[in-house]
Amino acid sequence: MHACSHGQGNLRSAGVVGASGYAGTELLRLLAGHPNLEVVVAAAGGAAGTPVASHTPSLAAAYPSLDYEPIDVTRLAGLDVTFLALPHGESQRLVPELGTTLVVDLAADFRLKDPALYPQWYGKEHAAPHLLADFVYGLPELSRHELRLTHRVAVPGCYPTAAAIALAPFTRAGVLDGAAVIVDAASGASGAGRAPSDTLHFGTVDEDFRAYSLLTHRHTPEMEQVLGCSVVFTPHLAPMTRGILATCYARPARPLSSADAMAVLHEAYDSERFVVVTDAPPSTKATSGSNCVHVHAGVDERTGWLLVVCALDNLVKGAAGQAIQCANLALDFDEGLGLPIAGVFP
Repeated sequence: MHACSHGQGNLRSAGVVGASGYAGTELLRLLAGHPNLEVVVAAAGGAAGTPVASHTPSLAAAYPSLDYEPIDVTRLAGLDVTFLALPHGESQRLVPELGTTLVVDLAADFRLKDPALYPQWYGKEHAAPHLLADFVYGLPELSRHELRLTHRVAVPGCYPTAAAIALAPFTRAGVLDGAAVIVDAASGASGAGRAPSDTLHFGTVDEDFRAYSLLTHRHTPEMEQVLGCSVVFTPHLAPMTRGILATCYARPARPLSSADAMAVLHEAYDSERFVVVTDAPPSTKATSGSNCVHVHAGVDERTGWLLVVCALDNLVKGAAGQAIQCANLALDFDEGLGLPIAGVFP
């Protein structure tokens, strides 16, 4: 339970499954400040029985008496909303047992509409392909109406969120030539999760910058699905904890100026509270700790290439914050409840 009562009649019950990981921890942090959602279940198989406050001391004041529980479907079925922050593959087994509760899945289990893509990109057949059509892709800036009508949400990956915010206005406006687009993006180490790994040791990540999963990253088909075009995606690991910076390249179908490109972004996002169209290329620090995306576009007059640069916090707008934004819509709350709009600086 929260440290204090919200004192509102609109209070709904929430569960977080996978609550001890980075995304789950971020969900707990943000939900602690949500006026209409109260965490009553924090499930984490490996940490079951451990107090949240001792496992993650940053949450001690918000959850002084909450313990992690084993993952038990009977504890989740009666909740108003269940957030799933699990490794890929585990949500597929849980969702069929969760009844009519609102499910907001932060994994990739239900993002792709074509079940044939799962063995190709994730190495295994989908366990519940008949449920794929039930899920709405949870990017509110592109699917707000559908999110208001659903009880099943597949939250986008952090990289696809950045690519979609950057390029979807241009693909939807029909100004690109239909050829493949290029997405070069760098993420902080928290994007790989909380589990220990040799590649994520401080001594390995610090003062290093490298590409990984070259031409094979699992987020590629997700980007292609949301953008409607082929994508060449190269992810990089940057020596920072939080943040994604995506630099996206595309060919316009007709001559386009930098002013034209910025006008496309302004038309798409000036009414969006969590997207800021910036006059200069954005930085990850500007978005750290917030649910905001910063985006900027320009056109190289010499080559004709369109460049769109996008920055976001991979744990907030790239995961937990976006999940809460989607839940707010599905529960008919104000979309921004519980979500930080200002970043942390320095």
